[in-house]
Amino acid sequence: MTAGYAELLMYVAPEPVRQANEQWLAAILQRLGQSRLDASGLDLMQLWLAPDLLLTQTCGYPLMTALRGKVSVIGRPCYELPDASAGQHCSLLLGRASDPRRTLSALRGGRGVINGEDSNSGMNLLRQRLAPLQRDGRFFASVGISGSHRQSLRWLREGQADLAAVDSVTFAYLARHAEEEVAGLRVIARSATSPTLPYIGVAGLEDEQVERIRAAMNAALAALPAVAETLGLREVLPAAEADYQVLLDYQREAQNLGYAHLR
Repeated sequence: MTAGYAELLMYVAPEPVRQANEQWLAAILQRLGQSRLDASGLDLMQLWLAPDLLLTQTCGYPLMTALRGKVSVIGRPCYELPDASAGQHCSLLLGRASDPRRTLSALRGGRGVINGEDSNSGMNLLRQRLAPLQRDGRFFASVGISGSHRQSLRWLREGQADLAAVDSVTFAYLARHAEEEVAGLRVIARSATSPTLPYIGVAGLEDEQVERIRAAMNAALAALPAVAETLGLREVLPAAEADYQVLLDYQREAQNLGYAHLR
């Protein structure tokens, strides 16, 4: 039995979701006849680029920037969740329900928060949506970086920010399993759609190797209906880098409107 890194770290909360991902991952490894290396000492970029990587998940934006040509795309999740289906998702642009400003235009000059500068759902899709509304390259009075979607939601709830873009899958999981984390917030707008977050493996995998891993993922999922229900996940679809070109198109749209940097 060979060993490799296998981690699903893009959706780790709430706890039922983390546990479901761990159950699914264990079943995938069993079907592949692989054991799991300890990845606790690796940051995300080290994990994504590890020569012993078997399976993990990344964000579509770093896939097309920092990771382009350096990993193999194995597939993308096909969710059955609000605002996420058919291999697509979006960002929900959120504010406080108590805020009288009801439109994006009304929030110009407010305080924004993003989870990270390399996030598609937290930054890139938000930038594309706000680009037509910015003035002289600026929409917000200030933009903070929270470090995670859950922290961005906390900033909203606690009045530290007025607008955030949160991945619709993350929001659906929290609304289902940790309602208090989205309480008092409301959807102001939705972003353009985007391919769901890709599953990746080490660079250079042959097509048959990719198909074998994806088949194991789908077989394990079919054998664990409770896991599939918790994750709102129907299947893993084939995917390729080319599917994510649209994310760079969104970046270019914002740049062409004079909004290269979210601010």
